Amino acid sequence: MQRKKLILLQTYKNEEKSRIKIMLRIDNLSFWEKSAYLKNLDFLIIGSGIVGLSTAIFLKKRFKNSRVLVIERGYLPTGASTKNAGFTCFGSPTELYDDLKTIKDSVVWDTFSNRYNGLNTLFELVSQDNIEYQNCKSWDIVASNEKNEITIDFIDYINKKAFEITGHKNIYCEDSSISNRFGFQGIETSYCNTLEGSIHTGKLIQQLYKQAINHDVNVIFGIEALKMTSNENENIIETPFGEIKTINTIIATNGFAKNWIKEDILPARAQVLITNEIPDLKIRGTFHFDKGYYYFRNVGNRVLLGGGRNLDVLGETTEEFGLSNQIQLQLKNLLENVILPSNSFKIEDSWSGIMGVGKTKSPIIKKINNNTAIGVRMGGMGVAIGSQVGKKLADLF
Repeated sequence: MQRKKLILLQTYKNEEKSRIKIMLRIDNLSFWEKSAYLKNLDFLIIGSGIVGLSTAIFLKKRFKNSRVLVIERGYLPTGASTKNAGFTCFGSPTELYDDLKTIKDSVVWDTFSNRYNGLNTLFELVSQDNIEYQNCKSWDIVASNEKNEITIDFIDYINKKAFEITGHKNIYCEDSSISNRFGFQGIETSYCNTLEGSIHTGKLIQQLYKQAINHDVNVIFGIEALKMTSNENENIIETPFGEIKTINTIIATNGFAKNWIKEDILPARAQVLITNEIPDLKIRGTFHFDKGYYYFRNVGNRVLLGGGRNLDVLGETTEEFGLSNQIQLQLKNLLENVILPSNSFKIEDSWSGIMGVGKTKSPIIKKINNNTAIGVRMGGMGVAIGSQVGKKLADLF
């Protein structure tokens, strides 16, 4: 038996060596491939998520004749762009209340404005219908055993400030009928945001990809940027397949940005699950719970639920995809006891995504040398601000 295992192991090693030998290096590409994809690049973008693809589109809008290439280390965007919950959220009452206690008012409302305007920027790039956008509203739900510090005066205050930014009156209101309407248990009241909604994030990336291709952007998947060297005229990006030369580089790797800058940014894993289809499901809309540490929505007749990073902040500060029993059990417990107490269900799928977070909620958008810019640290709000970050990155050149 041991001899058989050794033979199988040696066979695997030989196959792996053969695979590496036949890996097509950039030096071995044809004239046609080099000239179509890699020669005379004006811009190379690292990362094909919301920020990366948006940046590419806005660069082509500004510099129509420029040559733009996006590279992505995975066969799909690696971080969180296609793994998030699909909320178009820009400011819930409990989040605003907590932020205003510790952050300057001007900073809080600037963040609010960036998110709201960022969504408008996103909808300039893609059709709402094509990404299954629904203006389904959102609710901050407050548990019966939770201290509720939100007052009528506070709702009036945030409505006034939100009107100044959005032009919409009375965005926020209390909704104490939420448990009867949606079938929740142990919930005292809620606060509704009438402008928030949901999207299909997989279709969002598909649409941004199509827009990029329509603007004559090239995208290559499965090629990782390992490191970069720079001189006055160009950047040289080292990959497992060889070097790529470009005049300018944009880094859009969000939670994986520690490879490129030593600043206030950390990876943050977010775990998500989705149920089977539940007959006569009452839940319709997007919901925030426990100060936003948990979030859920309906996807048709399924319930998607994510969060719980606060249970193990250190353990979830990781670049490794995966699930933890502690968080998955807590998510299931919330489904059973709060969200779906009267429904039977099964967990059909679970996954995780890697966000980029820091001590502040503002993204990092800047040039790190004359011909390199970086746009990272979306803080879990990539849907809301990702395209806006891309637009600001393009404007740096």
